[in-house]
Amino acid sequence: MSAQETLKLVSQQWCNLQDLMRLAQVGRNSALTIKGAIKNNLEQQGYYVPKNVVPMQEVVKYLNIDIDYLESRCKSVKGVEQIA
Repeated sequence: MSAQETLKLVSQQWCNLQDLMRLAQVGRNSALTIKGAIKNNLEQQGYYVPKNVVPMQEVVKYLNIDIDYLESRCKSVKGVEQIA
């Protein structure tokens, strides 16, 4: 998945299981485990989390996705495309 595709995906407010599978590049069972860990962590902090989704912000934190780096890669690629 390209940096631009990743940024488009993380720009959503909520993350469903399919999105999590794509971001983490894991299968269904591993994605369910990650989703469960994020959901449990939030519920322990007193937050209500819908059944089918988790907040994308928490997924980005959990997976340690570097948004600034992805944005810089997108700008770099756009600059190269304009020159060519």
